[in-house]
Amino acid sequence: MKRKKDGVPSARRELLTGIRDQLPLLLGVIPFGLIFGALAISVGLSPLAAQGFSLFVFAGSAQFIAVSLIGESASALVVILTIILVNLRHALYSASLAPSLAHLPRPWKLALGWLLTDEAFAMASRRYRGGKLGNAHWYTLGTGLTLWAAWQLSTAAGIALGAGLPPSLSLDFALPLTFMALVAPTLVDRPTLAAALSAGVLALALINLPFKLGLVAASIAGVGLGLWVESRIRPPSEHTIG
Repeated sequence: MKRKKDGVPSARRELLTGIRDQLPLLLGVIPFGLIFGALAISVGLSPLAAQGFSLFVFAGSAQFIAVSLIGESASALVVILTIILVNLRHALYSASLAPSLAHLPRPWKLALGWLLTDEAFAMASRRYRGGKLGNAHWYTLGTGLTLWAAWQLSTAAGIALGAGLPPSLSLDFALPLTFMALVAPTLVDRPTLAAALSAGVLALALINLPFKLGLVAASIAGVGLGLWVESRIRPPSEHTIG
């Protein structure tokens, strides 16, 4: 591995490592890009509008919900508010990574914020728990760009296929398996276990709340409980973020 004299991996090495580490997760991302592209066309969106969702929204769960609402002739206001609610978890992601990115100039923060997704956050969080972080933002850039490119290409392929995907092609399992693969390696102590278990139980209990508010409430409660458990077992001087 190419490193600087002080042992910090080079920017190029970090970028390539971020790309490499994200590649296995594309097995769960690409099928849903295909399905989104086909679904967007099936509800009447033009190919340009469908691709625009992936280019400018770049949030799989929010895109699926938005397209479903459009198919049901929901108003633009309802679609926009629903996207905001579903993506509120990204505020938690940003708060977690903010201390590690505080030293970066604004263009870097804007770029990494734009590329922040569930998968990119999981990989970046793991990287920031490691050492030699001088160029770690290049790793985060690599993870985000890899996901963004794969999402654009798979959406375009789905648009090309249109509604011609056979109904028997069941890929509903791919996204849950992806998230399970992301979460499992992070369950290493009591705070993370408490956060994951409480969020999971609450998400199931509140599944019938409108606009996916149950997911938002479960996420906030899980993070809060995890932080509380951490505060009970570690002195304040040992707390870390991200």
